[in-house]
Amino acid sequence: MTNTIGDIEKADVILATGTNTTENHPVISTFVKRAVEKRGAKLIVVDPRRIKLTGFAHKWVRQNLGTDVAWINGLMNVIINEKLYDSEFVETRTSGFQELKNTVEKFTPEFVESITGIAAEDIVEIARMYANARAASIIYCMGITQHTTGTDNVKSLANLAMLCGHLGKEGCGVNPLRGQNNVQGACDMGGLPNVFTGYQPVTSEEARKKLEEAWGVTGIPGKPGYTVTEMVPLAIEGKIKALYIMGENPMVSDPDLNHVEKALASLDFLVVQDIFMTETARMADVVLPAACFAEKDGTFTNTERRVQRVRKAVDPPGEAREDWRIIADISAAMGFPMAYENAEEIMAEIARVTPSYGGITYGRIEHVGIHWPCPTQDHPGTPVLHVDKFPCGRGNFHAIDYIPPAEQPDDEYPLLLTTGRVIYHYHTGTMTRKSGGLNELAPENFLEISAEDAKRYGLEDGSRVIITSRRGKISVKVMISEKSIPGSVFIPFHFAESAVNRLTNAALDPVAKIPEYKVSAIAIEKEHS
Repeated sequence: MTNTIGDIEKADVILATGTNTTENHPVISTFVKRAVEKRGAKLIVVDPRRIKLTGFAHKWVRQNLGTDVAWINGLMNVIINEKLYDSEFVETRTSGFQELKNTVEKFTPEFVESITGIAAEDIVEIARMYANARAASIIYCMGITQHTTGTDNVKSLANLAMLCGHLGKEGCGVNPLRGQNNVQGACDMGGLPNVFTGYQPVTSEEARKKLEEAWGVTGIPGKPGYTVTEMVPLAIEGKIKALYIMGENPMVSDPDLNHVEKALASLDFLVVQDIFMTETARMADVVLPAACFAEKDGTFTNTERRVQRVRKAVDPPGEAREDWRIIADISAAMGFPMAYENAEEIMAEIARVTPSYGGITYGRIEHVGIHWPCPTQDHPGTPVLHVDKFPCGRGNFHAIDYIPPAEQPDDEYPLLLTTGRVIYHYHTGTMTRKSGGLNELAPENFLEISAEDAKRYGLEDGSRVIITSRRGKISVKVMISEKSIPGSVFIPFHFAESAVNRLTNAALDPVAKIPEYKVSAIAIEKEHS
């Protein structure tokens, strides 16, 4: 997030897209709702489903699945043609404006309507609302990123914010809402295949030398590793022999699960480190029991880049141990001692090797967290990014054309499927589905379908259907809902026994390598008892 969660309440206009905020980020949704109801902010929701947030929206439009670049380009077409953009910001702080202008020229409101299904007059209205705001905030989540054009979608939103100068100010920004409590921190610590801690590129000789000196080693490779989605086919091909999986359950969360199952079975050696015996752990050669968040000390870096203390409340059960102790012992057994006394020592090392965390210590975050970047111990932290300039100097506009989703409906698979979450369950249900109360509220998987499509297929509420894609099939219960648009259906991904990711497309974004979870072609048939 370029801005803070609290900043959302300072916006005059909030554009929410690809985020079912009330169910996925219920705390953050209260900031959005307060901004609307207490401060009079205008909320724009662009989402194919009638999510709860639409009840608070001044403007809600439904785009066809996978058409985000088109409608964002459409907004910019209107903003440029009507000269509503922030010309001073564009001239002094950006580059590539002419290329952007040339690309979005063809995305007239009428052309955008033909692609997205959003009425031309709605494109014009939304463009004016966003551009004319004193302060406008964009919030988005995986409905934007989980596409073969996910990187393009994110860059397009950045284009829109820069075009209108809605960056570097309170109440503005481009704000991705992280799906889990320490996703941001994991990325910051180098939990990505192409960077070290603090996003220092592995290809940088300077970064490698600095870390070799800090860690007392030589020969750190300068070649990026693989993403999760790249590892799966390589395991099947025999090019990856072993996997070490921590706190992740790819046998429910990854796309095309039949393919994932084959990949894990092809390995010579699989290690899973987790707090519960997950579907993935059941396939492992070795399971390492780990402590949960309340059983260890450390920090979380949340969605707004705020680094906060986590303190041990109870002892871990049985043989469960802190993740860092398990890793340190394995490292020592492999010949590289990691002799840390406690989590605070690790935090001190993080500050030494991570420029953006350089000024963060346990003492400074004893009571209140600090937003990175915080390079020195006298630095107050940075709640709002890009106030005076971008890290690279000028912000780059990316001229992006529209590319359709990888899979389109046809006679054999006539409907489009999108996936997501429900408020009662979390990720793959590893924790929440062990709660009796939550299971009572959301006991099983379901197909959310429009009344129009249900009638066409002769389906009744509560009946069971077989959903089939080119990759697999599952059985689920029907839920007729006004949330869904005719032609597309929704299934949550928490339920291992009818895992929707047996259906989803493993086609990847070429840059981020994220799968297209949000658009898959499917067919429906009644389940005969």
